[in-house]
Amino acid sequence: MRNLVPAIDVNGIVPPSAQSPALPPSSSSGSPSPSPFSCGGHYGRPLVFVPPIPVMDSAFDLATLSFISGLFLLSLLSLSFIFHLRLKSHRSHHLRNFNNLWSVRLLLVSFVALWSINEVLRLPFFRRRYLFPFLPALTLIEQASLCKVHLVLSLGLFEPGFLVTLLFLVKISIMKQNPNQMRAFTSVLITCFPVLLLQTVFVFLSPLQARLPLIMHRTSVLSMDAFGNKTVMCTYPLSSWVVFAAFGLAYVLGFMLSCWRVVTFVINKKIRDRINMLAFTVMVAVPMQIFFLGVSSFWMPEDSPYGVIVLAMFICAALCGVIGEFILVIKPIADALAAGGDCCHWSPRIRLRRDAERERLVDGSL
Repeated sequence: MRNLVPAIDVNGIVPPSAQSPALPPSSSSGSPSPSPFSCGGHYGRPLVFVPPIPVMDSAFDLATLSFISGLFLLSLLSLSFIFHLRLKSHRSHHLRNFNNLWSVRLLLVSFVALWSINEVLRLPFFRRRYLFPFLPALTLIEQASLCKVHLVLSLGLFEPGFLVTLLFLVKISIMKQNPNQMRAFTSVLITCFPVLLLQTVFVFLSPLQARLPLIMHRTSVLSMDAFGNKTVMCTYPLSSWVVFAAFGLAYVLGFMLSCWRVVTFVINKKIRDRINMLAFTVMVAVPMQIFFLGVSSFWMPEDSPYGVIVLAMFICAALCGVIGEFILVIKPIADALAAGGDCCHWSPRIRLRRDAERERLVDGSL
């Protein structure tokens, strides 16, 4: 069981003078204490020849890691679909109509995969067990800076990035002509830039941190277990919640309007059901994530509800990525490959009519 050190400065790190005298002194190098699972023989030599199995700080860390692994595997599957369609399209004129948006789909999958990898950085057991054995030991200040980097990348770039890409794919599905690939990349990055800039300013450069309550800018706290091992626990400040909440609410309104336009235009029932599923997921998951993100600012990592809140917040964001990859990447490409395989057995007239119908409905993106 970990105990939080009570005194915390503006960076979330306990100053040396505020540490309790009952706690063991920290190492000057900032390296974590030796694992309590290491044992020695009669001559003081270690008997463990392989690294011990890491013990999770809580069941929530294990659950989070499981979801991250599943989301990353789904992203790899989506990448394989994208590149498989890319290769097939060189030999099939029919599939070229569905390959115009391959770079935008690749951007969506990349954002989701990077977001899932970035979420691993906030898990303390991962930093202690997997980063320290291969990289130089991080000091407490450096671990706190790592929490800030994770926060800015997660709420300022990766998650807004894949959400904006979802919206972009939905909007262009009813356009008569697909936009230029460079224009697509530029549009997504420009839309994400204000959120990234505000998150960076509030987390790293805010000159008002000394005047604001600690809850507004606290990005990490220092905890210590019964063996004297110190660990920096990442938290979410209320200022980051304000920025992401403003983005999320505006995004939900724009996404709902775009999906309504697509549903009124599309006459295919299956495609309409996919759009409704995607719209329902986003309009429920994003507000729920905003709610949990705001509530988490009022709890400490050692409080029992904190783990449930953070896990629920992660599931809401991951659900948007999973449904988005399935509906906008995997399912359309699978349908295109199936239709492309059947085209060789059809007459040219039927094939042209089928191609024209698909292009008129969804332009190959849904």
